[in-house]
Amino acid sequence: MKDKDVDRPQAMTIRQGIQDAMTYSLPDKKFSKKSIDLVEIDLELKKLGWNFNNFRILNLTDIHLGQWINPEYLSELVDYVNTLNIDLITLTGDYFSYVLKDYEESLEESLKKLEAPYGKFGVLGNHDHWMDASKIRDIFKNSGIVDLSNDVVTLRKDEDRLNICGVDSCTVCADNLDKVIAKMPEDIPSILLAHEPDFAKESSQTNKFDLQISGHSHGGQFIIPKFETTPFRGPNSTKYPVGLYKVGEMLQYTSKGLGTNSFRIRINCKPEITIITLKTTKKQQITIE
Repeated sequence: MKDKDVDRPQAMTIRQGIQDAMTYSLPDKKFSKKSIDLVEIDLELKKLGWNFNNFRILNLTDIHLGQWINPEYLSELVDYVNTLNIDLITLTGDYFSYVLKDYEESLEESLKKLEAPYGKFGVLGNHDHWMDASKIRDIFKNSGIVDLSNDVVTLRKDEDRLNICGVDSCTVCADNLDKVIAKMPEDIPSILLAHEPDFAKESSQTNKFDLQISGHSHGGQFIIPKFETTPFRGPNSTKYPVGLYKVGEMLQYTSKGLGTNSFRIRINCKPEITIITLKTTKKQQITIE
């Protein structure tokens, strides 16, 4: 689907007009790692080779720059991310909300600063299409981020391989999973980046992916204590709104994201940076001489 064909919410123009003033009126405009939930989880992937054991993937999602999150905050957050000793960075969409003008350069500068030995990979979210997908893709290119919208990159460490795949936003019908699968080398562990978590219902049925990483829901911006779930679930995040799930044989992880949409309210639901450490299920062979 071409971006000019994407239906944009009618309220967007009004929101664009008031968002800057609201964002810069906040008393706490500075980034603080105390206000972030750094979630670290270990996930086992079948067929993962030993060379990728303990491979650390850091995911950022739903930045929504210009809506509550300002350029200075994002720049400081990126500086913090660069201290976390990770191997690869993934970004799963919604870099803007309702304001793109005057924020493009700031996003590019911050994304360009992100550092990871095995690269930076991203897909787009619904808001990115509502704004201007072509501009987001230009920012990706200028920032050294590989655009994985309906695409695949295969990483290699000696004899072991790992597919990093991506699908474009299903909210705007830009997803093309068949195209992704056609490009995938067979019989190696595969990770899918998909903005919307409920896409896991479709991706899991292919039996091609070991893990899907998503955002979109913001964790509902309210998580029920002890139950670790949310009653507030929007389109394409009703089934898997927050945290880790098993969908068929595939793992699905949904991050609470960094920004918020419409209301700057988070109850028991801090903004999240996620680090996923991959673990192999293979037994290591030890040669005894």
